[in-house]
Amino acid sequence: MTLLAVAVGVAFAALGAGAERLATVWPADEASHRGPGPRTVALALVSGLAGGGVAWRSSLPAWATAVHLVILGLLVLLTATDLEQRRLPHLLLDPLLLVAIAFVPFNPSVEWRSAAIGSLAAIGFLGLLGVAIRGGVAFGDLLLVAPLGLLLGWPAIFVAIFVAALLSAGVGVLLLVTKRAGLRSYIPFGPFLVVGTVVTLLRDPDLLRVVTAAAAHITR
Repeated sequence: MTLLAVAVGVAFAALGAGAERLATVWPADEASHRGPGPRTVALALVSGLAGGGVAWRSSLPAWATAVHLVILGLLVLLTATDLEQRRLPHLLLDPLLLVAIAFVPFNPSVEWRSAAIGSLAAIGFLGLLGVAIRGGVAFGDLLLVAPLGLLLGWPAIFVAIFVAALLSAGVGVLLLVTKRAGLRSYIPFGPFLVVGTVVTLLRDPDLLRVVTAAAAHITR
């Protein structure tokens, strides 16, 4: 399993670097065509650690682990695009949602009711937050949190959102202190949701392992 995790980590590092490069040329209407830089290295490193960590941590059947990695691959592509172009394109969001929905009845870790509640509650929470803090939550973030809620279920999705909020606030303060952003600067929330999701997957004892309905009822 260790060798497999290393191989997956290397593959995801390459995916992260490739996704960052792709985001500079696609979608073409907002392509910057800038060269490689620190973000390329950072996304490669984080993607590699995420992919390798999921493969190493998972005790699910191989097919279920593969589904998690497919979802993670789409999230890497979305993260790169959101960081570069401040958008979450439907060409990536739609397949992510379809895979997440199709996985719900078969997910060995999350019961379908938990998945449905987690997705709906997350959409409702971020939607209300977006109304309360105008411009604080983009519509793409609502579309992104839906499949994340299906993947993590209730209440794990709110752990992911909490981690995302903490990281977003910390990065925002750092950018203000270093004067790289102002109070009204837009900081995409999507990448933080992705990081929060990966952290939750790796830390939650019920995720990435087979949980019976009885055990899920007791622990959740």
